[in-house]
Amino acid sequence: MHEATLLTATGLRKAFGHVQALRGVDLRIHEGEILGLIGDNGAGKSTLIGCLSGVIRPDTGSIIVDGQDVTFEGPHDARAHGIETVYQDLALAPDLEPAINLYLGREIVRPGILGRLRFADRGAMRREAATRLTQLGIDLPRLDRPVSYLSGGQRQAVAIARALIWARRLLLLDEPTAALGVRQSRMVHDVIRRVRDQGVTVVLISHNMADVLALTDRVVAMRLGSVAATFHTAEATADDLVAAITGSRAA
Repeated sequence: MHEATLLTATGLRKAFGHVQALRGVDLRIHEGEILGLIGDNGAGKSTLIGCLSGVIRPDTGSIIVDGQDVTFEGPHDARAHGIETVYQDLALAPDLEPAINLYLGREIVRPGILGRLRFADRGAMRREAATRLTQLGIDLPRLDRPVSYLSGGQRQAVAIARALIWARRLLLLDEPTAALGVRQSRMVHDVIRRVRDQGVTVVLISHNMADVLALTDRVVAMRLGSVAATFHTAEATADDLVAAITGSRAA
């Protein structure tokens, strides 16, 4: 299961001044899997995701997507390869409705001369948004109110749905259930599984071991800028994961 390789990172190194954030990281992401990425603060998770999303340029190393050696000069290059990222702060516009947030920066324009003048087609965006949200099983109370009226779980679901519109291959999620309650977390879990079921590979960054064990197929544990261990989730326990990221036991 999940034998085909979507992305391979080899020997990624990144330093910020005297701080070695990545120390020769090797990572393989398989098609159709949910891969957990765990580690303590400062382990290098965010830097690694920054390299995979085009936000950070590694000092050395290579990234191969679908067998092609790629160089990401910025997030637009990663997006061109079907890679999207949802960061912990979500980057939603709270005063705008969900449909506008889903297409923010990539608006559907009106046909004809108004489209050439870049007038947005709000009706088309609302219809498309409703379809996308239904496909992901996301039930919002109203689509015509700003996202500031939504719960934390609903906002996270909107952010994931926005990324999924453009993420043809890979979705990177940074702490998607942080600060959410149990019910809201379950809703986000369901959305993540539906994303995977629609053929998009997911990398889940999380400090929540219960989330990682419940959602992922494999887990990569990072420590001090390196990969400390890789697990098949079905064969791992929370103690195994904690031991790998703290270095208390070889894994």
